[in-house]
Amino acid sequence: MTTIDWDAAAGSFDEEPDHGLLDPAVRDAWAGRLESWLPGTRGDVLDLGCGTGSLSLLAAGQGHRVTAVDRSPRMAEKARAKLAGTGAEVLVGDAARPPVGERAFDVVVARHVVWLLPDPAAALEHWFGLLRPGGRLVLVEGVWNGTGLSATTLTALLAAHTERIHHEDLASDSRLWGKKVDDERYALVARAMPPHRHTEVVDVHLILRRGPDVLLARRSNTGYADGLLHMPSGHAEDGEDVREAMIREAAEEIGLELDPDELRVALVMQHRGPGGGARMGWFFVAEYDPERPPRNAEPEKCSELAWFPLAALPDDMVAYCRAGLDGYRAGEHFMIHWHRDGEPIAYTPGGVGRGVPLPAAGETTGRVHHIELWVADLAAAERSWGWLLGRLGHVPYQHWAHGRSWRRGDAYVVLEQSPDLVAGDHDRRRPGLNHLAFHVADRAALDALTAEAPAYGWRLLFPDRHPYAGGDGHHAAYLEDPAGYEVELVAASRPRP
Repeated sequence: MTTIDWDAAAGSFDEEPDHGLLDPAVRDAWAGRLESWLPGTRGDVLDLGCGTGSLSLLAAGQGHRVTAVDRSPRMAEKARAKLAGTGAEVLVGDAARPPVGERAFDVVVARHVVWLLPDPAAALEHWFGLLRPGGRLVLVEGVWNGTGLSATTLTALLAAHTERIHHEDLASDSRLWGKKVDDERYALVARAMPPHRHTEVVDVHLILRRGPDVLLARRSNTGYADGLLHMPSGHAEDGEDVREAMIREAAEEIGLELDPDELRVALVMQHRGPGGGARMGWFFVAEYDPERPPRNAEPEKCSELAWFPLAALPDDMVAYCRAGLDGYRAGEHFMIHWHRDGEPIAYTPGGVGRGVPLPAAGETTGRVHHIELWVADLAAAERSWGWLLGRLGHVPYQHWAHGRSWRRGDAYVVLEQSPDLVAGDHDRRRPGLNHLAFHVADRAALDALTAEAPAYGWRLLFPDRHPYAGGDGHHAAYLEDPAGYEVELVAASRPRP
């Protein structure tokens, strides 16, 4: 601590350019800095060790309600004269324990004060207690000729109270000082925020596909959701990224050694179980390889591994897991699933759905909104098209007297038996719609759909050239429904040898 007779210094204090701010260029430089440090809306500002009130005058001029404090009666007297007519209040008192009672402030400002205090740590703790939540502590300090307080030391003192500390170098701006300086001068703006920010567990989930089926595991002896089905899953550990975590969990739970290139991100979901904390879930997709079949590598935690149709998932599942798979089928990529306390962990058929899809940013102009087919027999069309669209991941969307629709992502397909329908059969070879084409995951999925299709009224076109009716480099199935509508199911393929 340095002992200075501040009453004696009051008469000449403003002669220093950065004290009196008498030079318009210096005053404007400090006004600009102060404006960036203080809130954009009117607030309560406490200026500690205010001296003759030069910074208080700038703050009041920017519309803030100012309380200024200085231990020197002579300094306070000059500050009152300078601030007359602004509504500012000037008090005499110790900056370390300012005489403001139980009042709270949006900003506490102290310029060249902390280095003089006998116990800076105690003063900073008290000053943080004077701030409203989210308030700011603005400290201007430096080191002059070996005396003062370095930014490193002061930042360490502030770190006990907040992680939000902004540092600005002031030495390089000669306008603030009325001359060039070569010592350390800086400002620290610290926010009154908790020192520990909100954190969430990051978990990973594997959607292992085998054509139309997905692998599920039944939890056992874990203490959470035991007896319910869930995807192979776990949480990221310190130092892991989410892809590394997924690879490790797949190896530990189902004995599957996955290459990073085999994983594709399907969905990110923030979710919360009833009575629990929030978690951030990453859902990855990988394809089944018959050369590397999964196995139950943790029988003490899993009582069953089984394949289930993605289009007809079982009900005895963990609710957010079911919501994630339903979202994946619908083409969603971002979701929230937020249980209320007291709700069951298990999926409840017909119950209140907590899954909320979040639309991704992107240009929508030019993308397909919906496709509408007019049909002569809605019931027959619903049987054939409902099966196919469901197997392709579309979910029932709209239902009215003359029509039905199925949605995937933000596009949907409509079947309507409109009262305005004119007579005549559909012919795909006439001008108009020839066919609709859909992606399928792979050859196994294509073969499964082709085999099931006749039971729902579809017949295979060009059977003598299947599955290369579109050419050697095009692996697809062409199907026609009883009304003559054609669909093309396209899978990744290689040319025939």
